Amino acid sequence: MKVQRKRTGTAARRVLTAEIAVVGALALALFVTELPSIMREMKIWRISGGLRAGHRYP
Repeated sequence: MKVQRKRTGTAARRVLTAEIAVVGALALALFVTELPSIMREMKIWRISGGLRAGHRYP
């Protein structure tokens, strides 16, 4: 006779944790690859006056 075991959902939790890890790694990789362009845009923004530029550069 088999003993019925309670389902605790650990397999689903492991899959969800793995999916979160993969998505986080992909987001981090995308951020790292885009970092040089973000830095370049920030330099251009600072040269053009930043928040002080106001309505000069629409």
